[in-house]
Amino acid sequence: MKTISIVTPCYNEEENVLELYTQVKAVFAEMPDYVYEHIFIDNASKDNTVAILKDIAKNDPNAKIIVNSRNFGHIRSPYHALLQTEGDAAILLVADLQDPPGMIKDFVTKWEEGYKVVLGVKSQSHESPVMFAIRKMYYNFINRVSEIELTKNNTGFGLYDKQIIQILRDIGDPYPYFRGLISDIGFESYKIEYTQPIRKRGITKNNFYTLYDIAMLGITNHSKIPLRLAAMLGFLMSALSLLVALGYLLAKVFFWNYFSLGTAPLIIGLFLFSSVQLFFIGIIGEYIGSIHTQVLKRPLVVEKERINFK
Repeated sequence: MKTISIVTPCYNEEENVLELYTQVKAVFAEMPDYVYEHIFIDNASKDNTVAILKDIAKNDPNAKIIVNSRNFGHIRSPYHALLQTEGDAAILLVADLQDPPGMIKDFVTKWEEGYKVVLGVKSQSHESPVMFAIRKMYYNFINRVSEIELTKNNTGFGLYDKQIIQILRDIGDPYPYFRGLISDIGFESYKIEYTQPIRKRGITKNNFYTLYDIAMLGITNHSKIPLRLAAMLGFLMSALSLLVALGYLLAKVFFWNYFSLGTAPLIIGLFLFSSVQLFFIGIIGEYIGSIHTQVLKRPLVVEKERINFK
């Protein structure tokens, strides 16, 4: 019998983990030809999430728990859990129930047809229309600047064959842009569209910083265009500055008594060029920060304890 590994990252999800566990168990009750393991990785929750998970694991050996020593963020923790899977395929499924567990059967069906990667793609969402529109704009932008074709409206929800998981282990990225890595590996993927339900219990743990972090990670990992744009824009603005300077020189020469330079153009030009410089210094800083993270080679997470692992 083939084994399917379900990976669920958690942080302060006491209101959802039991319901998610129950739904996943019900799905596999309808799939008697498969066995499964459900790996919950907790990012040092401050509520009762760990206590609830331990109670689940006490009564069900299929439920496995990794508790991190601290909060290692929403990028490193799920990735680490995927690398701990032992199944023939792994499915990434978030704890807030916005990834429908019922799609597990659809993923497995397409996997059995030969696809190494099966992805859930949000065609519609019941979340804030503004946030959904912003996400779509980002996916369109990152696809335009990326050197590879990335899957739009996919957050990582999907099935990954054990061959993909082994490749991820060999890569050893300490701060991965997961959905970009999947596209970079290059296996053909099958995409299943779904409507993302609204979160019914608890509050989202994402904020502006976490969303900005993953957005910049996607850009720095898969595109050199911002760096090249800085060089090209610098050249164009230098040429424009030269033309403006020549224009002012000629105006002053031919209209010496009538033409006054004034301070406004100087101040406006100073602020314009300073803002452009700061913007691209920030872009360069993002790339340097990404290099710094890779060079440090710190572990994805530090585990505090494991439960139900062999």
